[in-house]
Amino acid sequence: MDLQIAAVLVPLLGWAVHGSVLAHRLASARRDPLTGLHTRAGWTARAEHSIRRHPSAAVLLVDLDHFKTLNDTHGHAAGDAALIATAGRLRTWCGRHGSAGRLGGDEFVAVVQDLAAADLDALTATLHQPVNYHGVALPLAASVGICRLAELPVPLLTDALAAADAAMYAAKGRGRRGSRLSR
Repeated sequence: MDLQIAAVLVPLLGWAVHGSVLAHRLASARRDPLTGLHTRAGWTARAEHSIRRHPSAAVLLVDLDHFKTLNDTHGHAAGDAALIATAGRLRTWCGRHGSAGRLGGDEFVAVVQDLAAADLDALTATLHQPVNYHGVALPLAASVGICRLAELPVPLLTDALAAADAAMYAAKGRGRRGSRLSR
């Protein structure tokens, strides 16, 4: 190989490898290492995009009920299994028409393009299915708060999250294990 060509190609190859490593690190930083769901930053970018494109979008906040008790009783590995199962169930429910994320701890979030087309009862039912952990059926329950963007004066993600959060706490106040739309 010509020395001049090599002198040009070697730095370009180095930059290409460097760029690939940085892209991989950025993608990893936007994914929760336990569940594989988007982190807050990764999910927020997707949610903002979805909200702009779909006026009938809805934001959901999901909080596992009695998660600390599950963790304390069965151990952190069992708690991790519950988080992984919840993430998988939420991801499957969102499908191609939404995006799920993990905000942290036992709190999850989702945005769907059209809540009317999504089966909210199916989500609630699947979130309340026990998790099999080493032959033991661990009870799982969640409270879900929902905000339809069309019900907000201005469809902003921050306002939708606040309304979904209030609806989630209202669902918890009604005895948990349910979902509630913002009002």
